[in-house]
Amino acid sequence: MKLRKLAAAALAALPAAALAQAPTLAATLSQSENLGTARFMAMGGAFTALGGDLSVLGQNPAGIGVYNRSDIGATMDIAINTFNSTAPNYSRDWKNTKVSCNNVAYVGSIRTTGSLRTFNWGVSYGRKASFNRISSGYQLGTPTSMTNYIAGFTDGVSSSDLDFSTGYNPYLDSNNDWLSILAYNSYMINGTRPGQYVGLQPSSALADADYVTKESGYVDEYNIDFGGNVQDVVYWGLGVGITDLSYSRNSYYSESIENGTIYNTATGGITTGNAGFDLYNDQYVSGTGWNLKFGVIVKPINELRLGFAIHTPTWYTLSHNFIASTSYSYYNPASDRQLHGNEDTDEAYFNSRLNAPWRFMVGVAGVVGTNAILSADYERVAYGDMTTSYASGWSGYQSATEVNNCIKDYYQASNIFRIGAEYRVTPQFSIRAGYSYKSSDTKSEALDGKYEVLTSGTDLSYSLNRDSQSFSVGLGYRYQLWYIDAAYVHTDRKSQYKAYTDYSGYVTPGADVKLSQKSIVISTGFRF
Repeated sequence: MKLRKLAAAALAALPAAALAQAPTLAATLSQSENLGTARFMAMGGAFTALGGDLSVLGQNPAGIGVYNRSDIGATMDIAINTFNSTAPNYSRDWKNTKVSCNNVAYVGSIRTTGSLRTFNWGVSYGRKASFNRISSGYQLGTPTSMTNYIAGFTDGVSSSDLDFSTGYNPYLDSNNDWLSILAYNSYMINGTRPGQYVGLQPSSALADADYVTKESGYVDEYNIDFGGNVQDVVYWGLGVGITDLSYSRNSYYSESIENGTIYNTATGGITTGNAGFDLYNDQYVSGTGWNLKFGVIVKPINELRLGFAIHTPTWYTLSHNFIASTSYSYYNPASDRQLHGNEDTDEAYFNSRLNAPWRFMVGVAGVVGTNAILSADYERVAYGDMTTSYASGWSGYQSATEVNNCIKDYYQASNIFRIGAEYRVTPQFSIRAGYSYKSSDTKSEALDGKYEVLTSGTDLSYSLNRDSQSFSVGLGYRYQLWYIDAAYVHTDRKSQYKAYTDYSGYVTPGADVKLSQKSIVISTGFRF
């Protein structure tokens, strides 16, 4: 129960956005997907040891050393998404279709003399991640209320510090949690004694909850890579990635309670009546970052390639802003009095830094006969090593120690496995298939509700990722300098959504969310 208080105290230099950079947000912004050219996606993205594809500029830069001629191409992706949310008393599907450009790239190749056979360079644009998720639920008879949770972490704060008065705005002039301020001024929590609060739901009542969160946005990456070929045995590469991030989160939460604990407008105390409130949150994050990539591919014999690559953290500088509002209605049947209205927070602005996780990958690829290629990759993404810091006046950025400790509590390294195959039916025509699997980045203790989960700003909702997998097939056609490739990719991603964190033994409203994505990917380009 005290975790949110500790984090707020640690970030009290700017209370308006004390929790703007929380562990759950850091994990969301650090995700990446298996996106690239149609050939790359058809083969499951298993190109760490293969190279020779425009996608490798964002994966293993040593892959451009495999080129012995220049290449330019572009990729379009049509993604048909179905989001299924399953909660007690509720199951619903949401659908949308997104069209995007996954990859535009150029690789130039110069033949040289001596041990360095070729020197290559490349530039690319690629979509690294798409924040496209809809989570929702409806639950009858929840055992606790969001207002009870807010009351718990507000205990100890004087009501005069939460209320408005002449010349005093608690959002700007205090170090208190903004959700506590909003809830107090919306009568979602009410004082019983100085510094003690109750929510709307007594132990004898049940609340019905309705909730939905929509996320959108993207991470785009621009890569500049250099690589070469040493005696047709060792291929090396290094690159720098520059990222552009935009993230939007809009959430809605509603409760209705019969025989709840409500504010008594006649006495200024509390009484019993019917309660209902709606809470809206809008959150936006934008920023830029950069990273470095290093890689090598070794071909000891013509039939075998071994690859290795490492990506440094992406060092982000982020700007946040969020705003929240409520509408509420409370009715006391005994006195026939009704209290209703709306409240809004100020708009919060906050700057932070995020170090996204290190990435390590190894791969092996082999040529079978004269027409077939098999490849396999393993990648490890160290989500537990993410760190954040926040802007602290003239002193620059200060480590968000409590948030970083929570990251280590909630998150673990994710293991990614990719396999791919290609068979050349004729010199011009190829068929392909692939599979990829990504393990959950979230520790089982967090998924099982053993931690109070810290969230961003005034939005208590969050998602924790489970595992995901993709199956893919594809075709390729070459005619002289021109090529065209197509892929079909089916992806299933699972996550756990919570309207607010489990606490004190209460299991709070939530849903199991599954994304089923069907992608049609088409690439075309020229090698010259």
